[in-house]
Amino acid sequence: MKTKLLSLLVVVFCCVSLSYAQVSPFSHEAYISDAGDTLLYRRMVSDYDTVSRYPLVIFLHGSGERGNDNEAQLKWGVMNFATDRVMKNYRPIVIAPQCPSGSGWGNYTYGDQLTLQPTPTPTMKLLIELINQTIATMPVDPDRVYITGLSMGGFGTFDAISRYPDLFAAAVPVCGGGDVSKAQTFAHMPIWVFHGALDAGVSPFLSTQMIAALMEAGANPGFTLYPEAGHFSWVAAYSDPMLMEWLFSQRR
Repeated sequence: MKTKLLSLLVVVFCCVSLSYAQVSPFSHEAYISDAGDTLLYRRMVSDYDTVSRYPLVIFLHGSGERGNDNEAQLKWGVMNFATDRVMKNYRPIVIAPQCPSGSGWGNYTYGDQLTLQPTPTPTMKLLIELINQTIATMPVDPDRVYITGLSMGGFGTFDAISRYPDLFAAAVPVCGGGDVSKAQTFAHMPIWVFHGALDAGVSPFLSTQMIAALMEAGANPGFTLYPEAGHFSWVAAYSDPMLMEWLFSQRR
């Protein structure tokens, strides 16, 4: 009898512990446009009081996390913004939207170099509407809106700052690429680019090419090329405490 009771208590304890371990600081949200289109997203609010304005981080996932489960976009990178250290020191509001299957963040044609198309993708359009709504309805500091993304999200980061250069205070594209002819448009913006030198998925040339264009435009971008990293360079990038310190110190 005692053995059975002990076994039951162990099972209950494990279940309770597991339920606590699975609790996410990101709430499930959905943005619905006036036209009835929907963008699923997760949102984290680090803190709240009645007087403060908080930095807003937009996190764009990669192509493998597309879908409609409103879960997959939390797989890589974004949880680094939900650590106790980041939440305590910087108190960000973080939005992690999920791109639907068959869509993308950036709208480019691909040739010898990327060419930004005149109109954003429907998903990017919804994202910008969501950002503007969040600034208008939540205690966001409009001078501290940051955007970052990995792989497909890195391309999306360059797309967003090319089209809306006055919206963001800083950008961190990770293993992505963009239209180098647009570099002058966002040369005023603090940017830190990350890539892996051994990346077989997205050529690091796309990042080095953009850095050269930004420097030619008079910018002083940050650039980290990990010599022994492949496509998963975001693991090192988002775990770098210097990145967090740098990002949250930027103001528009």
